[in-house]
Amino acid sequence: MTGTQVMAEAVPESDRRTGTGVSPALVRRARADWRKRGEIALLSGPALLMFVGFVILPVGMASVYGFFKWNGFGWPTQFVGLDNYIHMWQDHTFRDAVVHNFAIVVLSLVLQGPIAILFALLLNQKFRGRSLIRVLIFVPYVISEVIVGTGWNLMMQDSGALNSLLGKLGLGFLQHSWLADPKLALWTLMVIITWKYIGFAVILMLAGMQSIPEELFEAAAIDGAGFWKIQWNITVPLLGPTIRIWAFLSIIGALQLFDLVNIIWGQYISATAGTSTMATYMYQNGHLAGSYGFGNAVAVMLFLITLVVALIYQRFVLRRDTDGALTGDSGKARR
Repeated sequence: MTGTQVMAEAVPESDRRTGTGVSPALVRRARADWRKRGEIALLSGPALLMFVGFVILPVGMASVYGFFKWNGFGWPTQFVGLDNYIHMWQDHTFRDAVVHNFAIVVLSLVLQGPIAILFALLLNQKFRGRSLIRVLIFVPYVISEVIVGTGWNLMMQDSGALNSLLGKLGLGFLQHSWLADPKLALWTLMVIITWKYIGFAVILMLAGMQSIPEELFEAAAIDGAGFWKIQWNITVPLLGPTIRIWAFLSIIGALQLFDLVNIIWGQYISATAGTSTMATYMYQNGHLAGSYGFGNAVAVMLFLITLVVALIYQRFVLRRDTDGALTGDSGKARR
């Protein structure tokens, strides 16, 4: 018996090559692969089409319109090149809006982060009424921005509820123009933002704390560590991935802030009060001014600034989390 005959007998009958030269097992494997690809295309296709139609295409069209002087009707024909971008950066109002956005980013992280962690540590303990307090903290986050903005606008007016209350309590010296004074307006905005979004941060922190094994706390308590030492050395470090994700979402939201500022300060006084953002600048100088080409240029610049910040954050902050999630050769290659 020749060697070829021996090898042929060693191969199972189901895997022997057919007259076409292809193994039935390979045919079945190829059919399974195509079936899997078809399922992926069927399930992800609608989402991909939505993403292209409502994200990629608008960004591409805005990039084109930003090079034109356009009033929003018909196809733009008056090409101005980079004039819209040059005029944008020459306008001190836009530069101030960029500064305001990044100030809001920093203040949001500095104010909301520690407060959210302290609230989460408190609500992670067992006591009567804990569920009710959790609900009350989260309620502002689910309230519409229009309702929140309108309510705070009425309370913070010069003749609003806050100043009236201070006057009745004999604290008239604390009455201020909370919305119009440039020295106070940004801090007023931060109070409102913190009140509105602190519930979301607290819920994220609580969810992160649920994943920390109880055995670590018990072992630390047995070793004689106090409550705050346990939180500082165990809870906060293990809460790192949750904090980094929350910070990323907070940064992106602060860079794109529009609704609360536009509702509370209106269309024109946000710049003079020191609370304007890139989004309100785009709305005022693009939509309200009827200069849609310039407005698209501002939108593109806002997109690019947000994209650069997001990529830098992912590269230097979130990389440890994404690398930790990878396994096998891909994780080794990244490291």
